[in-house]
Amino acid sequence: MTGRLFTTAARRYWLLLMLTTAICPAQQVAAQGPGNSGNYYAPADGKTGAALKTALAAIIYDRTERTYGELWTDFQTTDVRDDGYVWDMYSCITNFVFGTHQDKGTGGKNEGEFYNREHSFPNSWFGGKVPPMYTDLHHMYPTDKLVNNKRGNNPFGQTDGTWLSAEGFSKLGPCTYPGYTGTVFEPNDIYKGDFSRTYFYMVTCYEEKLPDWYASNAESQATLDGNTYPGLSSWQLAMLMEWAKRDPVSEKEIVRNEAVFAIQHNRNPFIDYQGLEDYIWGDKTGVPFCYDQNATAINTATTDSHRHVSTDIFAPDGRRLSQLQHGLNIVRTTDGRVIKLIK
Repeated sequence: MTGRLFTTAARRYWLLLMLTTAICPAQQVAAQGPGNSGNYYAPADGKTGAALKTALAAIIYDRTERTYGELWTDFQTTDVRDDGYVWDMYSCITNFVFGTHQDKGTGGKNEGEFYNREHSFPNSWFGGKVPPMYTDLHHMYPTDKLVNNKRGNNPFGQTDGTWLSAEGFSKLGPCTYPGYTGTVFEPNDIYKGDFSRTYFYMVTCYEEKLPDWYASNAESQATLDGNTYPGLSSWQLAMLMEWAKRDPVSEKEIVRNEAVFAIQHNRNPFIDYQGLEDYIWGDKTGVPFCYDQNATAINTATTDSHRHVSTDIFAPDGRRLSQLQHGLNIVRTTDGRVIKLIK
């Protein structure tokens, strides 16, 4: 599978058919995990709560480490839009050409000028250029240089915004989510689930390192709690759990997860299993994990343009739309929900 989105109805139907949610069967000829994972997650079978998190950490930690320079090329597979441009989750006005608009170390005073390599989980939180976190593709994204620089090392959060990117797509300002009042960066609603699952991956994959990160890097303390479990501070965990529910796993994430797996040979289980976070931190912590159950299914309820009164409609690549278009649409409704639907 490549990093590109499926572009034909037949391929989309095949993906959805393969990923349809199912209860763990009593009998199977050969148990298989979601997507192309086979028995990758089998060692976590039967685990619950904190033990499940630890079991997953042991599975996903091993990978082929990348160099920082290789990320530029990797992005051409992991983060390419269907139209061939760079998939930027921080700005909605960019049409970056790979290589051509790659950050050269100068410029970037205007949004839409260059893209660079964003550690969505800031590298200062784990000590800087420290392997393997520094080049882990599961939390590395190409993003607009100006917006990335504005974000800095601030945690994700919710804010009214003292600074806004173009069209108010991303925000920076004092946190309005209960439990924290410092400066935060708020990504757009259509990508909040993506970043939630990225953070769930980080605090799972590197759980043994979390206490040291917390003790050594004060900037991390708004997000981390200093323990291997839960790993995230109470306000951050509550917010990310909400974000993950409002913005469920998308086709973009599934395809990217496969692309990263092909490069560095480990997976993000929170993409492979929609709602896995509930088994670790939520209301299903007493329910045993079964690796061949509940493979992620994309929310593709067919609807018409009048069923949901929306405040914003976006294409999967972040472009704002004036109305629903044919194919996959991402809609932010008036009640704050984010839905993905096929028209």
